[in-house]
Amino acid sequence: MIERNIFSQEHEMWRESVRKFVEKEIVPHHDRWEKEGIVPRELWLKAGEAGMLCCTVPEEYGGLGLDYLFDAVVYEELWRVGASGPGFLIHTDLVATYILSFGSEEQKRHWLPKMVRGEAIGSLGMTEPHAGSDLKAVRTQAVRDGDEFVINGQKVFISNGQLCDVIVLATKTDSQAGAHGVTLFLVDAATPGFNRGQNLEKLGMKAQDTSELFFDNMRIPEGAMLGGEGEGFKLMMTKLPQERLAQAIRSATVTEVMLEWTVDYTAERQAFGQSIGDFQNTQFVLADLKARSVMARVFTDKCIDLFMKGELDPVDAAMAKMVTSELHCETADKCLQLFGGWGYMWEYPICRAYADARIVKIAGGSIEIMKTIIAREMFKGKLQKNRG
Repeated sequence: MIERNIFSQEHEMWRESVRKFVEKEIVPHHDRWEKEGIVPRELWLKAGEAGMLCCTVPEEYGGLGLDYLFDAVVYEELWRVGASGPGFLIHTDLVATYILSFGSEEQKRHWLPKMVRGEAIGSLGMTEPHAGSDLKAVRTQAVRDGDEFVINGQKVFISNGQLCDVIVLATKTDSQAGAHGVTLFLVDAATPGFNRGQNLEKLGMKAQDTSELFFDNMRIPEGAMLGGEGEGFKLMMTKLPQERLAQAIRSATVTEVMLEWTVDYTAERQAFGQSIGDFQNTQFVLADLKARSVMARVFTDKCIDLFMKGELDPVDAAMAKMVTSELHCETADKCLQLFGGWGYMWEYPICRAYADARIVKIAGGSIEIMKTIIAREMFKGKLQKNRG
């Protein structure tokens, strides 16, 4: 098999440390968190103390100043044990990244050290009831009033919504300007006028709190703006490849783990006088999935390498996200089938993985959006010329 070569010895030592933390602080409690629909804030503080949050944040803002692979290791080790509850990815890979990339010096010094320590939990407030993948269609209004903005609107499906202390919020400051009217703000959840809705009940990822957020005449200072007025859509577009890469890493990892579970189970489980793994159908199904999982992993690792060089193309990120997401869901379905009735029982990890899997074809941009991005690149400059 092709060995992964993007991680150094230092990264692998970090992996061992993260794995021990996950096994001690997360695995024994995750079942209970799934029932409660949320992880405790204490976990965030412990993760911060262990250095597992925002690894790439520079030392001047309280971080370790490490490379992206240290964050990737954290995500992989969580996903390998099916720990879908801790919303570290949103916090680290998106919110902290937005602040680090586009925040003012004051915003960075105020929020990043707290996020590194797990004292302030980050959330991304973009999706709305009428605006999912179409981010320029957000309706949450931010109206200027002197040196303040008054915000009214609603967000939905917001990960870390019940726990968040800081929100990267997408608003419309000019409802007539389309994408050029979108502005981002950094919102303190303690601000009057901000309210959390109920913790939403989902098909999967049951331990991760997911909420509606409401903004009712919430006043925030002009200094809370993230980037310039009207630049929000442009800023969001620059971060989408990173978000989609993270989704690809997740799907590549979980696909591998589900295959490992299924090989172990079918090698032991008996039917008709032999193990299920002895049947040609079992071997063919798993061999096909294995071959494609290796190719998905190789491509995903290449995208990680390109991202770290600042060369990850949005189309490549879309391809990685699309292919790995579809393979993730197909593997969950076919592996659960090989577990038979036991695969439908919540006590089996494959059952949880099946429920958790379905979101990957939606989160970070739907599969249909990924196909549109890829097709546009394929047909760029050709369809219009032919029509003319």
